[in-house]
Amino acid sequence: MIQGLATRHLGLDLGATNLKWAVVAQASGSWTTVATDQVPTRVVADPAAVPDTVVAQLAEVAAAAIAECGPALTIGIGVPGLYDPATGTTRFLVNLPGNWAGQPVAGPVSAAVGLPTFLVNDARAFGLAELRLGAGRGASSMVGLTLGTGVGGVFAIDGRVHEGHDGTAGEIGHHTIDPDGPWCHCGNRGCLEAYARADQIAAACGTATAEEAVRAAQAGDERARAGLADVGRYLGIGIANMITVISPDRIVVGGGVAAAGELLFAPIRAEIARRVRTTSIEDVALVRAELGTWAGAIGAAVHAAERAAT
Repeated sequence: MIQGLATRHLGLDLGATNLKWAVVAQASGSWTTVATDQVPTRVVADPAAVPDTVVAQLAEVAAAAIAECGPALTIGIGVPGLYDPATGTTRFLVNLPGNWAGQPVAGPVSAAVGLPTFLVNDARAFGLAELRLGAGRGASSMVGLTLGTGVGGVFAIDGRVHEGHDGTAGEIGHHTIDPDGPWCHCGNRGCLEAYARADQIAAACGTATAEEAVRAAQAGDERARAGLADVGRYLGIGIANMITVISPDRIVVGGGVAAAGELLFAPIRAEIARRVRTTSIEDVALVRAELGTWAGAIGAAVHAAERAAT
């Protein structure tokens, strides 16, 4: 526990199934996690009512977390999609019903709780958490991928996550690795996500879910192992592109599929070695994320603290 001049910050991670929260403390440039918890996301039957209902729940959860853990200075909210950082409104959220275009989020939560509130993409929040408290600690430049329903991405330069002018920088899952490849949910063809999202992993491994694919591969199932190797190859192509462009010191891979370990990481490394020709790959560490399911909420809290300090 940090003593003395520590400040506390709240992060909320909005998912289609659960709404997670984390309180972090900061002192002298160091971060610790004070508390974490989650509640089911309040998705009502009427899609049109979902956005307002969920925003109200975000405010309720924020107030309850602060009441439990003590005063906080800022609130960060990780959202699964696109948002407008200037207005604190959402543009499009993946896997949540209703029309989220122009939905006020940061403003209503800030008004209800009385604290500065900032939005961040959930993948960027994951990356920031790993950069400050997890597997990216000490890295100057970092590329992060989180593998789940989609492929979330993030990159950090000189110790800071780069978001771009509109918060969308780092969409590694939506860069093209095959111009004639399968359609992606974003509307483009051949995105990395079109090869490495959860349903594609399950299909490649002959299982119902990506989690089952990992378990089957670890148990020795040859089809599952071959499927993970194929997915690893595509991930390796995408990561090799990022290494060539950014030359990071560290690559952090998170999400449930990262539990496959070397069954996934070995083909990624092989593809990186095959394709990167402009920098020394011996100086690029490929590591598994450390913070698990709480990374999004932790990163949202860190994001808010750092935004408020600028």
